[in-house]
Amino acid sequence: MNQRRKFIGQLGLMAGAFSANSLFNQLHAAEWKQAAQKVAGLSPETVATDEDYWSVIQQSFTVNPNLVNLNNGGVSPAPRVVQEAVERFNRLSNEGPSYYMWRILDQGREPLRQKLATLAGCLPEEIAVNRNATESLNTVIYGLELKAGDEVIGTKQDYPNMIQAWKQRAMRDGLQYTQISFDFPIEDDEAIVNAYEKAITPKTRILHVTHIINWVGQIMPVKKICQMAHRHNLEVIVDGAHSFGLLDFKIPDLECDYFGTSLHKFLSAPIGSGMLWIKQDKIGKIWPLLCNDKPHSDDIRKFETLGTRSFPIEQGIGEAINFHTAIGSKRKEERIRYLKNYWAEKVKSIPRVKLHTSLKPEYSCAITGVSIEGMTPAELDSALFNRYKIHTVGIVWENISCVRVTPHVYTRIDDLDRLVQAIETIATKNR
Repeated sequence: MNQRRKFIGQLGLMAGAFSANSLFNQLHAAEWKQAAQKVAGLSPETVATDEDYWSVIQQSFTVNPNLVNLNNGGVSPAPRVVQEAVERFNRLSNEGPSYYMWRILDQGREPLRQKLATLAGCLPEEIAVNRNATESLNTVIYGLELKAGDEVIGTKQDYPNMIQAWKQRAMRDGLQYTQISFDFPIEDDEAIVNAYEKAITPKTRILHVTHIINWVGQIMPVKKICQMAHRHNLEVIVDGAHSFGLLDFKIPDLECDYFGTSLHKFLSAPIGSGMLWIKQDKIGKIWPLLCNDKPHSDDIRKFETLGTRSFPIEQGIGEAINFHTAIGSKRKEERIRYLKNYWAEKVKSIPRVKLHTSLKPEYSCAITGVSIEGMTPAELDSALFNRYKIHTVGIVWENISCVRVTPHVYTRIDDLDRLVQAIETIATKNR
């Protein structure tokens, strides 16, 4: 009888995150439905300020109450339902790895691909599941057929791994890698678009654009940049590591050609999960980063020949999608923007305090850079942690010098009040 029950339980687990028996439905469906009914009909902006509603969401996380984690721009904690899904899939895998991993869990990638495509607003045949934005974007960077003399334009404020990938291609293949520089914050779309356009030469082939600048949270006008680039017959690669699962958008609406993201940031999927999107008619020309028997195939799955991978992590993405969808993309975006503005508006007028991020909704959402005159980012970061147990991260990169603060949906107003008090006290005492 015990063996029968165990087998039936495994069948329920193998039905996956997108069945009526999903772990999310088991743990949260009733409670979340009741909370959602109380805010039904209200705008996302209004719901963003409803602490009763968000308290239900906050209880779904297992974060340490003794640590105020405001570095969600690095990696976000997964909610309990995602953690439990990974643990259950891991236990199942270890009951017979080669059977449960390859014959059972591996089959779950297709429904996962479908659900990611629904969230991204694209075709399932344009989505590859992998481990992070670096892997996604490196696949495109090293997979493009570029020759010596071809130019790629990026910025000095792009993510370091992407900068290094282009520099390595330049070293190996003789590409011309050109970096323009911005002084953020910028509240002028045309100024940003024009900076890219002025850098274009007859040898330019690719623009590399970061959707949300990870250092200070500047939202770039990606669609306008892509439209300009296409007028020049150029392709655009978009680094969406910080935008997917945060901003309410569909990838094809950006009009880019390639898009890579990490799912363990604002989607709160398991740590070590990512996604690559390639416009369908461009898949065939991109070489896979890892070997494949049909490298010129137009099948997006050629980018998933990773060998043995963490199937539990991959399948845990499904419960993260359930969690995200139950909140709603726009509602989630507005809540996180509200949290960012809540603390930033309170500290911006404190003497010696400087914000390095626009507070206008079209130019920022979650991430804000802050500094205190006379203190290095490392000193401010240390003071916040050592005195107040507030975890942030010091940023010193090119022309950017600040501490990055990034709340998430589980962040409580009390935590942000603590941050405001800390900044005010530090700015006043450290003269």
